[in-house]
Amino acid sequence: MKVILVVDDEFDILTTWQMVLQLEGFTVLTAPNGKIGLEIARSTPPDLIITDWMMPVMDGLELCRMLAKDPALAVIPLILASAAWHEPSVPHPNAVFLRKPVSMDALVDIVRRLIAARGES
Repeated sequence: MKVILVVDDEFDILTTWQMVLQLEGFTVLTAPNGKIGLEIARSTPPDLIITDWMMPVMDGLELCRMLAKDPALAVIPLILASAAWHEPSVPHPNAVFLRKPVSMDALVDIVRRLIAARGES
């Protein structure tokens, strides 16, 4: 079973995405900020990471930077999600930007596509 790490400080989004992804057959780990997300990724490397951009403690862009610095974690596909009107330059070699709000069907589609592209579907 593929493992997805979802990092978001908004409890409703975190729990909704966790439930939807679990119903699709994924194991889902969660974190309320980038610092905890980084700790989880280091201790239990997931198959995919979904992170919000704007969060307290460590935001999603900093999480992307930290993951990209670690060769073992830089290969993990990453989705940076935000409601921001502009798309940031994401400092991670395997990242895509996803604008919120996103439909659950679109989220599941991109998750499946990124995991398949990694050659592990």
